[in-house]
Amino acid sequence: MNNNVNRAPEAKNKKIVWIIIGLLVAALGALVYLYLDQRSEMTELVEQMTIEKAELEEEYEDLAIQFDGYQQMDIRNDSLQDLLSREQQRVQDLLEELRQTKASNARRIAELKRELATVRAVMMEYVRQIDSLNATNARLTEENIQVRAENQQVKAQNTHLTHANAQLTETVERASMLEITSCNLTMLNKNDKKTRMVRHMRKLQFDFVIAKNITCTPGLKDLYARVITPNGDVIGEDASKVFAFESGEIPYTLVQQIEYSGEAYNGTCYCAWTEEVQTGFYSIDFFCDGNLIGSFPFQLKK
Repeated sequence: MNNNVNRAPEAKNKKIVWIIIGLLVAALGALVYLYLDQRSEMTELVEQMTIEKAELEEEYEDLAIQFDGYQQMDIRNDSLQDLLSREQQRVQDLLEELRQTKASNARRIAELKRELATVRAVMMEYVRQIDSLNATNARLTEENIQVRAENQQVKAQNTHLTHANAQLTETVERASMLEITSCNLTMLNKNDKKTRMVRHMRKLQFDFVIAKNITCTPGLKDLYARVITPNGDVIGEDASKVFAFESGEIPYTLVQQIEYSGEAYNGTCYCAWTEEVQTGFYSIDFFCDGNLIGSFPFQLKK
């Protein structure tokens, strides 16, 4: 009788032990499964990051090649040349860092990807400035040749304009210089209504924005504009319509007086059209305080 009583607790204890063992085995199995599942996910993530890293390296290498190409351009502008060289070195440094960064370092790879976008945007801005300065220099140089043939007295101006690129660089760097950041074109018909047909166009409307510049002296200012035809002629060119620029005088299309306070300025000017419209690429250059403050190309087509 006593033996049966003693065996009952032992059997119960063994049952509890086996239950605990079973639970431990189940828990261990679950942990193994979670570990293998997580390891599989980590493997896939590392593989994906490896691919992204390789693609990012290719983008950096392509950007480095673009910088090499731009360095071969005839920039003739020491300041922009130095800036371009600095950004080129920055690309090389970031590329080297990317190559040494482990594919598992997703955070740093994401940062390097953002750095790439920033450098690319900076490069495009420098290239835009180079193209603008070179185009302006070429146009002014051509005008110098014409003026020199007409009047020996303007020979000094021709010498200055031959070096206009260097002088314009210094002008751009002056903090007090105004800058037109955007210019939109609208064609108007004889009733001053908007038209899309060039043959109906009788007037051009230019809506422009002068950037905020608190270092510029406020007050009334004369804003000159020169509309250049595809042949390089100045619309409305007249011997009596000239203004001072780079120790000389050059013709203008229109002049408008503005009151600048140092804040952003939204303005509009109009160019009347009395001759047959020539299709092609034009440009409008804005001058104020003896400085070129904006140059914008536009196209008139049938």
